[in-house]
Amino acid sequence: MLRLGVNIDHVATIRNARGGVHPDPLRAAMIAAAAGADGITAHLREDRRHMTDGDIDRLVAEIDLPLNLEMAATAEMLAIALKCRPHAACIVPERRTERTTEGGLDAMGKYNSLKPCVARLGEAGIRVSLFIAPDLRQIDAAQRLGVPVVELHTGPYAHSDGSVDELARLKEAADHAAGLGLEVHAGHGLSFANVSPVAALPMLSELNIGHFLIGEAVFTGLGAAIGRMRALMDAARC
Repeated sequence: MLRLGVNIDHVATIRNARGGVHPDPLRAAMIAAAAGADGITAHLREDRRHMTDGDIDRLVAEIDLPLNLEMAATAEMLAIALKCRPHAACIVPERRTERTTEGGLDAMGKYNSLKPCVARLGEAGIRVSLFIAPDLRQIDAAQRLGVPVVELHTGPYAHSDGSVDELARLKEAADHAAGLGLEVHAGHGLSFANVSPVAALPMLSELNIGHFLIGEAVFTGLGAAIGRMRALMDAARC
């Protein structure tokens, strides 16, 4: 079965817009679990624009689903990951001025700086993935770094209204990564309208989806939005 990881960052974004404790990301994680999510993803950014250190501590302590911590490869984030020990850590590129993660991590160009971070996380028993473009050279670099998982950036596909060429690029990358022995995940910009062709790619093991689901939850409720996404993914696999 294709797994669904639900990113709850933007529950915290809404909370932080006004301050206080509502809406609570931990409650969102619990609703996601009840609705059929297989994991929870949360990005702890340098500027703490959505998730906070306290949010991550509560998620590690209080949810039963695996937690995937998205993080930059910095000394600060490495120390936090080693302290809280999430199930998995996805290393992403991060620039303070961006609204959301733009582009994939340059595993080739940053190989030397990524190598010790990947090694420390792996030694701590944290499953490491790299968020990269569906580029064969980047996948090769990820494999050389020794990560067990790559997550393919589906933004270009999503922003092109499901371009056949972009879908073919994702398939080629997924097949290549799987051929190297890597587990393959994908995410960014996926919605009800475009998820099915991606979910149908047989080499993918997991999709991570957040912004769309939190937005849709405003109208239908989070459980209903996740349930519909889960149903679309399952139907695509069938």
